Amino acid sequence: MQLILASTSPYRRALLQRLGMPFEQISPDFEETASGSMSPNELVKHNTLGKARSVLKCLPAATIVASDQVAVCGDIVLGKPGTVAKAEEQLQLLSGQRVTFLTGLCLMDANGYRYETIPYHVCFRQLSKDEISYYIEAEQPLDCAGSFKSEGLGISLFEKMEGDDPTALIGLPLIRLSQWLRPLELRS
Repeated sequence: MQLILASTSPYRRALLQRLGMPFEQISPDFEETASGSMSPNELVKHNTLGKARSVLKCLPAATIVASDQVAVCGDIVLGKPGTVAKAEEQLQLLSGQRVTFLTGLCLMDANGYRYETIPYHVCFRQLSKDEISYYIEAEQPLDCAGSFKSEGLGISLFEKMEGDDPTALIGLPLIRLSQWLRPLELRS
């Protein structure tokens, strides 16, 4: 099986490496749809499947892993901030709030696909402007939905985390993906 990760994310690459399976990482030729045009669940599914399909077109014999993530706070959908100012704005908004991260996961090949949206919830503690500024300077989370990295110093921003798969929060739900791929069976 030729396994392809349809992503440019170094975080997703590092997560998939945990499974010990050989894979290639390819940038999908797909323009992600921005929030506002559909519900958060529809948006995550649309972007995840779009990434997978774009890579499968080029490699029809491969098995494609794709993922996408958005953060939802109330009725506001947050993506990657891209700038320090937007990261500050996002973390000020998230301060003291319960935020849901929706991570879409797809495993696709020429015969079809499996898809699931895996939610994960984070309760942020009250954050001061100084804490936010220090955090952004220290970790530069400009390419992360919600402006933090839970696998680093971002963990200090939380009161608690709730969900079945903590890797979903980082961007690639390994528990579900392992159930689909069964990496230990591939070795027997």
